[in-house]
Amino acid sequence: MPRAVVLLSGGLDSTTTLALAKSQGFDVFALSVDYGQRHKVELVRATAVAKSLGVAEHRTVTLDLRAIGGSALTADIAVPKDRGADEMGHGVPVTYVPARNTILLGVALGYAETVGAFDLFIGANILDYSGYPDCRPAFLEAFEALANVATKAGVEGAGRYRVRAPLIQMTKAEIIRAGAALGVDYSQTLSCYDPDAAGRACGHCDSCQLRRKGFAEAGVPDPTEYQAV
Repeated sequence: MPRAVVLLSGGLDSTTTLALAKSQGFDVFALSVDYGQRHKVELVRATAVAKSLGVAEHRTVTLDLRAIGGSALTADIAVPKDRGADEMGHGVPVTYVPARNTILLGVALGYAETVGAFDLFIGANILDYSGYPDCRPAFLEAFEALANVATKAGVEGAGRYRVRAPLIQMTKAEIIRAGAALGVDYSQTLSCYDPDAAGRACGHCDSCQLRRKGFAEAGVPDPTEYQAV
């Protein structure tokens, strides 16, 4: 089986991406990153997901992006709540973490070179998160080109690195249907940017709203535990 590294946050998109990678015949090496995120409980969910989906290995790497801040997820900045669809669809939101996907893919690339994998999977999506520049095809294509000139394996011709984003053009409802068809247990996942100490989703941040809307449009019961209103 060819090996692949899958970035696994413990959220809905990365979990579905992992399930899709396995369905395509890859031996999955899952990578989670503790980067000082406000919603650190997602790492607990990532561990549960990795175990339930049966990965070859699951590693968690620690990087403290709070040292540079600049995001509602890594600094003392309020997470936006109850924004409308039009507002969410314009501009780069304050939940954007500066250079996060560049950093995470860089770590994933190093891990891939270590374990002999040439496929990097990321749950990037441009329909629901169009405001994030590091979720767009242009960025992913540029990183793939970089990977092949920045590594020993790439320049020596051991293989060609590929950055795979199977969800890139899918709606949240399509993502949920795809995962449900593969038997994904979405009750194990967390998408919320501002969960409480018990790990319950706030229900009001952009990510919660998109997740709730996705389940409704997919016709799949939403297993998310939300905080009491």
